[in-house]
Amino acid sequence: MTSFLTRRRFLSTTAGMAGAAALGGFAAPARAAGGLTVGFIYVGPRDDYGYNQAHAEAAAVIKGMEGVTVIEEENVAETQDVQQTMESMINFDGATLLFPTSFGYFNPHILTVAPNYPDVRFEHCGGLWSKGMPENTGSYFGYIGMGQYLNGIAAGHATKTKKIGFVAAKPIPQVLLNINSFLLGARSVDPEITCQVIFTGEWSMAVKEAEATNALADAGADVITCHVDGPKVVMETAAARDCFICGYHANQSELAPEKYLTGAEWNWATVYTDMVQKTMAGEPIDNFVRGGLAEGFIKMSPLGPAVSDAARAQFEDTHAKIMSGGFAVISGPLKDNTGNEIAAAGTSYEETDVALESMNYLVEGVIGSTS
Repeated sequence: MTSFLTRRRFLSTTAGMAGAAALGGFAAPARAAGGLTVGFIYVGPRDDYGYNQAHAEAAAVIKGMEGVTVIEEENVAETQDVQQTMESMINFDGATLLFPTSFGYFNPHILTVAPNYPDVRFEHCGGLWSKGMPENTGSYFGYIGMGQYLNGIAAGHATKTKKIGFVAAKPIPQVLLNINSFLLGARSVDPEITCQVIFTGEWSMAVKEAEATNALADAGADVITCHVDGPKVVMETAAARDCFICGYHANQSELAPEKYLTGAEWNWATVYTDMVQKTMAGEPIDNFVRGGLAEGFIKMSPLGPAVSDAARAQFEDTHAKIMSGGFAVISGPLKDNTGNEIAAAGTSYEETDVALESMNYLVEGVIGSTS
């Protein structure tokens, strides 16, 4: 990690600027001629059992591709720091394809830097790219709400209290979709199940995550999942409270194998391999890239030993339906948890519907508020 931080800070200092000039200018690439240098930027540590680890595992796959050099920097804040990191990777390392992965990197940081480097491709995870934004930027994401729906099915069969819990970072659309999907999956088992959500306000804050998990257990939740960068604290705290757990981002089963039901995991190697291959072949990358279980963008952790035969049967049947396409989690009649109609009877929103990426509500049965 020290070398990554040194490189980022190097170009932000007068000495670093002079040193780079002495080496013949910023653009000298740290790669062989004809190769491709790819940069990955993470908001947290690469071994967090979660969001950053999922990206880093995929970056490790890219490292094995012929002609590709991978550079990485972890623990980069969603501030001016990420702009410095991107410019360092471009000017000092010769990177021409960047994957700044954290949600807050996109606007304003990528959108600020990208116009200055038209020959560099900036690919962001989760941003909502739209026309009028720089053409050398793009966004990619996976329909992982479907994974949380499957988590919910496992949770619905496992709960005895009919209360499940969700530890969430921030009420952004992707997080809200995961919360709603988790509850609706559980309600496909038993419509009386409720899900309490606690927002920590931070992507990574171990103390708040532990406090939220304990509060959910105190309130009677006996199955807990999350959407924070590193689920390790939530998983271990919940298991210690004798709750079942559903994972997120990566496979956390080794943290509490007897309590782990299943988990919704990213499979970013599919995305990154395709984008790197297209870049090396001189082929364009779409500005807006999405995929789900069928496209290999996400995957599910193996079902754990606590999953019943009935749960396994419903899980596998629903998984097959999702794989075949056209499955809709948000389907009417459906209201939000303040009584407003979300979807009228006969109305549904399939996973590919871009309207879901502007979600600003919690469905009926979720205990909590977006404000």
